[in-house]
Amino acid sequence: MINPKNKTVLVTGASKGIGKSIAKEFCSDGYNVFICARNKELLIETAEQINASAYFAIDLTQDYAVKKLIDDIVKAAGRLDILINNAGGYVYSPVEKTADTDIDKLINLNIKAPYLLCKYAIKYMKENRWGRIINIGSISGVVGEANASLYSMTKSSFSGLTKALGLELAEYNITVNTINPGWVETELAKDAVLQSDFSYEEEIDMIPQKRFIQPEEIAKFVKYLASDDAKGMTAQCISLCAGLSAG
Repeated sequence: MINPKNKTVLVTGASKGIGKSIAKEFCSDGYNVFICARNKELLIETAEQINASAYFAIDLTQDYAVKKLIDDIVKAAGRLDILINNAGGYVYSPVEKTADTDIDKLINLNIKAPYLLCKYAIKYMKENRWGRIINIGSISGVVGEANASLYSMTKSSFSGLTKALGLELAEYNITVNTINPGWVETELAKDAVLQSDFSYEEEIDMIPQKRFIQPEEIAKFVKYLASDDAKGMTAQCISLCAGLSAG
C-alpha cells in the first residue's frame, strides 16, 4: 500500500479552484505536496492554508520553465511520484474572431506545458518504477463546445496523450488517466458563464443533475486514481460531469 509520506505530488494551477482542492486533499493525507501557479500572492496564501511542502510561482509557457520546475522539485524532495496536470486556460470566441495570441496562449498552456511536464517527470517515475499522471481535461474536449472551439481542441488533446502514454508506460507501473469535468463550481466557471450566451440558471437547467460539480468531488477522484486501488486503471478518460456528456 502507498505510504503518503514517501510520495511526492506536483499539482499545477493550484492557487485556487480545482487545483487547490486537489492539493488540499493530498496534503490532508500526508503526501509531500508541491504546488505551482502564476499568482504568487494566491500561492503563498494557499500553501499556508493547506500546509503544502513548497510553492513555485511560475508561468509554464516560458522557455525552460517546466524543466526547471521538475528539477527543483526533485532536488528538494529527491523524487516525483504523482503529476497532476491541472493548469489551463479558457477562451470563449467564435472561431473567426479568435485572436492569434489566444491561439498561441492556449496551445502552449493546455497542450505543450502538460506534455513537457510528462516528459521531464517520467524520467524520475521510471527510476522508481512507479508513478501516476492525472490530467484534468474538460467535457468540452469530449462533446465539443460551440464558440469555444479553441478550448475544445486543446482539451481533446488529453485523450490521445492519455491513451498513448498509458500504453507506453504500463510496464513501468506508471498509470496515466484523464478526468473530464463538466461545469464545476469555480471562479473559472463563473467567468466562462459570463462570457457565454447563457445565464447561470440556463446552464444549470441543461445539466441532467441540475447542479455544478464541486471541486472536492474531483479532488477525491484524483486521489483514488493515485492510489493502489486504481493501479489497474490506465489510459482511460473519465467524464465527471453530472450527466452532461450523456446527451
